[in-house]
Amino acid sequence: MSKFKELSSEQIRQHVDTAQAYEVYQASVKEYDQRFSGSMSWKTSTNGKPYLYKKTGNIWKSLGPKSLDTELNYSQFHSGRENSRDRISRLAQRLDELAPVNRAMGLGRVPLLTARIIRALEKLGLIGTAIDVVGTNALFIYERMAAVHISSGLLSTQDVDLLMDSRFNLRLIAKDFSSKGLIGLLQKIDHSFRPLAKNGYRAANRDGFLVDLIKPTPKNVLLNTEKARFSADAEDLQAIEIEGLSWLVNSPKASVIVMDERGYPLSFTCPDPRAFALHKLWLSRRKDRDAAKRLRDEQQARIVAELIRTRLQHLSFDALDLQALPYSLRQLAGEFTPASHSGDNSENLTPNW
Repeated sequence: MSKFKELSSEQIRQHVDTAQAYEVYQASVKEYDQRFSGSMSWKTSTNGKPYLYKKTGNIWKSLGPKSLDTELNYSQFHSGRENSRDRISRLAQRLDELAPVNRAMGLGRVPLLTARIIRALEKLGLIGTAIDVVGTNALFIYERMAAVHISSGLLSTQDVDLLMDSRFNLRLIAKDFSSKGLIGLLQKIDHSFRPLAKNGYRAANRDGFLVDLIKPTPKNVLLNTEKARFSADAEDLQAIEIEGLSWLVNSPKASVIVMDERGYPLSFTCPDPRAFALHKLWLSRRKDRDAAKRLRDEQQARIVAELIRTRLQHLSFDALDLQALPYSLRQLAGEFTPASHSGDNSENLTPNW
């Protein structure tokens, strides 16, 4: 029995339409934030003359005394902001219209809470810079790249693994995030999130959904000065160091637009599917790993390798962009033998009830 199913032409068309609408929405929001955030107003100075001021954050900056130029700036700012807000509102409405269609067509894939966490991190500019999504949730990216749906058994997950790249400059993070860090962000999404241990790497909500913050083992443990958390808050999560994660941090990245369970789009960054497959196969050989996890690791490694072999043939395990991975790890690619099945469901005579 096939472990993945090809998307129909209608599903692909619907996904493309939604992705395009989402890309325009993102670009419009970015333009609004860059050009029209804050406010602009006239203020009377001590000499009794009106001056134009622009507020960004909590800072007011003078743009000069009232003149033809500053009046034009004032008019363009307010009219431009109004037009920008109207555009964003229309695009948001378009995504609302597309969402139920996406659900009905079976395109909603990413668990809702996972999607909300990723969107919050993306809004702060952390996805693809300080954080990558790893583990089972990366499969949502790979299946979209291959235009298939992977069987639900391999995708079942009640957690999200966040890989921290400690090379990121924490000073670039918004102050409202850096004060409480990752645990503060999680509690804004679901107030029931709590760390499972002091200075621990894992948080859970009342339903048992887990968020793990992980990072690679440093090259020199004794001289390690790398960051392990996003804030100085005593309750914030502290990333746990795990062997082998440096391969994922240093691998090429993959990012596409996917759909959450409600049919709304999102995008996130994860390791290249080749690095994922090799890392998962390596994990499946670890004697110190839980037996059930080893089995799942190998299944996920082989299904991703099958997608690469049959549907992502532009990706080669011998390519130069994988040279940052150890040779011993790249050698494992020889164990990905062709599977006896394909993604063709043309002989399936019963619906997927």
